[in-house]
Amino acid sequence: MDHRPLGRTGVKVSPLCLGGMMFGRWGDNGPGETAKLITRALDAGVNVIDTADVYSAGESEELIGRFLAENGLRDEVVLATKVHGRMGEGPNRGGNSRAWIMRAVDDSLRRLRTDHIDLYQIHRPDPSVDIDETLGALTDLVRAGKVRYIGCSTFPAHQVVEAHWAAERRQRERFASEQPPYSILARAVEADLLPVCQRYGMGVLAWSPLAGGWLSGRYREDAELPRSRRAALLPARYDMELEANRRKLAAAERLAVLAEQAGMSLVQLALQFVMRHPAVTSAIIGPRTIEHLDSHLRALDVRLTPDVLDAIDEIVPPGLTINPADTGWRPPELLDPALRRRP
Repeated sequence: MDHRPLGRTGVKVSPLCLGGMMFGRWGDNGPGETAKLITRALDAGVNVIDTADVYSAGESEELIGRFLAENGLRDEVVLATKVHGRMGEGPNRGGNSRAWIMRAVDDSLRRLRTDHIDLYQIHRPDPSVDIDETLGALTDLVRAGKVRYIGCSTFPAHQVVEAHWAAERRQRERFASEQPPYSILARAVEADLLPVCQRYGMGVLAWSPLAGGWLSGRYREDAELPRSRRAALLPARYDMELEANRRKLAAAERLAVLAEQAGMSLVQLALQFVMRHPAVTSAIIGPRTIEHLDSHLRALDVRLTPDVLDAIDEIVPPGLTINPADTGWRPPELLDPALRRRP
């Protein structure tokens, strides 16, 4: 497996990143299944594992940390985790403040059974916190040796630029990577965010390259639509009463036919599409089973020809996200009309 530079850090990572969201009760995976998935991924050449404190309320970090520690593999992986999500009751147990980051990083280090995190990422923007406060806390963590590099996740392009300006003015550590949602069905980041990442030399770890399962091959127009916990929790992205989701289903059907004509699975087509973008360092996969993982790894065996890429553009034009709910994060004023009006 060819490894790629993570931005300008000098660290090399695999083009597929093992995501830990399905480790723990969210994916019904305990220590045994988690160990099998990590072992299989490492054996295939994957060397970066991404998780977050909020995944299964810390259980994902615990399972990953336990496996790496018990098998002496901590130094063999680039270990990434994230902070921002709420971790319990109380007004200050989440967000991007210095107070929370300083507490959360120690909690993550304990769960991961390590003395440092390779890539510590801010999971989502927090409009209530000055970006300089967040960068100041992260800079102190780097200087203390608890964190090697810092990154952001699902930040709009203008906030990435603002963070770099703040880092330059205040001599803070700068974000070395961004983790955006990116798939054939969600291409909005091609218009601005990915070019910004290239401009600032940032690595890109793309999440949801299978569009939350829409490009897994299970969503077909002539088949019964799958039921899942995720669909129940996120109706805006899965409810077929919504026109945007019906358009996603139609696009997924056309992409499945294109994949068959190209002699590959839809999973291979979708993952290779994301990995091929020149701004993308690694595509994050979130397998729940070994079968899922193996189907993802097979994406490394194919290449998309120019005619296939052109056909994809005809189905979903560059820069288009079919359903705005798939953007991952939107400013509060877009979600609450009252915030857009003058007092």
